[in-house]
Amino acid sequence: MVTETYTPPLGYKILTPLYDLVIRYLTRESAWRAALVKQINPLPGDRVLDVGCGTGSLLAVLAEQCPEADFIGLDPDIDALKRASKKLHSPNVRLIPGFLSKEALPKGWQPTKITSSLMFHQVALEKKNEIAEIMRSLLMPGGELHIADYAMQKSLLMRAAFRMTVQQLDGVEDTRHNAEGILERILVAPGYLTEKTQSFATATGSISLFKAEFVAS
Repeated sequence: MVTETYTPPLGYKILTPLYDLVIRYLTRESAWRAALVKQINPLPGDRVLDVGCGTGSLLAVLAEQCPEADFIGLDPDIDALKRASKKLHSPNVRLIPGFLSKEALPKGWQPTKITSSLMFHQVALEKKNEIAEIMRSLLMPGGELHIADYAMQKSLLMRAAFRMTVQQLDGVEDTRHNAEGILERILVAPGYLTEKTQSFATATGSISLFKAEFVAS
């Protein structure tokens, strides 16, 4: 088990019902989410794990795009998963409550692709690298990681936007490492071809997309 605590969407359980609206209107969701879906490119036969799936917005799009793939959404927040279940009506999507671990997944189920969006910035520093390592350990050979999150905030404007929004809700300590470039470091590992593919300036700071492909034999 990675951790027994978590930060709810928007930092507080009472704000969970507002999460989808806030993400939609303040983060340019239609732009970065569409780019992430295109990057993941689910194909028939893929087994896609969404870590910290939250309210299920990404899973809903992926499942609609490729009904022949198999999807699992993993999240410890029961309230968020209840909201996700209302969006997801495809038989190829399963929601599992819990934290990331091999034991959390169905026996014999190994992902070909793992994704996560807006999760890493809410995790304590000592757990960020651990989560990335577990993700890599779960992947099939030739598998891919696809991450969308707040990463290094390069401009003063984006850093200020991040400070006034995300850090006010999710806390400074867990989030500041993302703004300082922790994702750019922990997503790089031997045997993986890692790149930051795109960045999107938003009212809450810059959201970046990463792809890490398992290329080792």
